[in-house]
Amino acid sequence: MTETPTGRFCWGELLTTDPEAAADFYSAVIGWGTREWEGSETPYTVWMNGEMPVGGFMQLPPEVAATGAPPHWLAYVSTPDAEACAVKAENLGGNLLNLFDIPEVGRMAIVADPQGAVITAYQPSDATPGHDGPASIGEFSWHELATTDWEAAWAFYSELFGWREASRADMGEAGIYLEFDRGAHPLGGIFNRPPEMPLSAWLPYIRVSDAQVTAERVVKRGGTILNGPMEVPGGDLVAQCKDPQGAIFAFHATTAE
Repeated sequence: MTETPTGRFCWGELLTTDPEAAADFYSAVIGWGTREWEGSETPYTVWMNGEMPVGGFMQLPPEVAATGAPPHWLAYVSTPDAEACAVKAENLGGNLLNLFDIPEVGRMAIVADPQGAVITAYQPSDATPGHDGPASIGEFSWHELATTDWEAAWAFYSELFGWREASRADMGEAGIYLEFDRGAHPLGGIFNRPPEMPLSAWLPYIRVSDAQVTAERVVKRGGTILNGPMEVPGGDLVAQCKDPQGAIFAFHATTAE
């Protein structure tokens, strides 16, 4: 697995209380199709962006729900060695929540960082999903970490996945917003979460063609707009939302050609 890149966001997984309703919602709002994965003992459905798989969704496992975790999105980051990545995460102060294999798919290490945000290190059995170019419509375009200590979080992730600092912006009372990359273009940002945000967590952004139209679809399909659409530096538009089952996600309309 030496050809597997380290640090690529390569999959987005939704754990939900109502997979059928989630499929209807995201298909209508984002335009994704779905495809059942027949190789899974537990029912699992793949999100299809045209002919390209970009993620998947499944029933929120009872053992996860028992911890009090609500429906949520889980980001996957590629690694050539999931077990070594898990050991490294623990040595850096994180916690290994689960390490498991799925035949013909790969090995996954679900890790909580020192501030409690959860992410999955994924060692694929075959080619690594995703790519390193700018996101197309319907792909995940940004991943944002809201945490209690952005400097400590950045020290953890930069060492774990080899991410590099791209820029820092001073947001005044909101503090520093750090953007990071793995060499090509910025992949996401890290900042200290405000008091009203109850948990440290990663937030996935999905690229859409029209922010206002997407916002209207969210509301029409029973979701909630939490913030936006608003313009961010550079002129792009973003909005943070909640789907009907309570999972938080965001969308992003770029002005780039």
